[in-house]
Amino acid sequence: MIAGVDEVGRGPLAGPVLAVAIIIDTKGIEGIKDSKKLSSSQREALSVKIRKQAKAWAFGVASVIEIDKINILNASLLAMQRAVANLSIVPDRIMVDGNRCPHVSMPAKAIIGGDDIVPQISAASIVAKVMRDYLMCVFDKHYPEYGFAKHKGYATKDHLKAIQQYGICAIHRKSFAPIKTLAASVV
Repeated sequence: MIAGVDEVGRGPLAGPVLAVAIIIDTKGIEGIKDSKKLSSSQREALSVKIRKQAKAWAFGVASVIEIDKINILNASLLAMQRAVANLSIVPDRIMVDGNRCPHVSMPAKAIIGGDDIVPQISAASIVAKVMRDYLMCVFDKHYPEYGFAKHKGYATKDHLKAIQQYGICAIHRKSFAPIKTLAASVV
């Protein structure tokens, strides 16, 4: 019983980092690969199929406050640890995308590029991306001036322009440049 684990949201200037752990036999689901290689509509359709076919799946989140306190790498590992802990079935082992594993009670293996070569990790990647994108659309309703629904918190030209115009909001990562620079200049 293997769980694939992946996170999404390490690079954005805003929002939490979110991880998914999933136990699934991906046979019969066409098109599973790294979520970054799929369109939004492909990810959304696959996410539904994956969640229906999974034996168990769960997510974990590390907040903006945690990201700023313990750094993005440790927050990503924390989100993955939480996702594994939230599974309704305890896996025999986990496979994680990347070069580090979260602290878990079962054997774990980190695989660089795993989201493109291990179907269970690819499935976790897809579900995580869809969930975080949805969450950023929810944040967009609370902070519409920033355009989170469009750029999902990444450092796009429009996002940087909005930050210059409106300042930072509660979901901006204050430890990330240029947010850190902007926050220091306001003090």
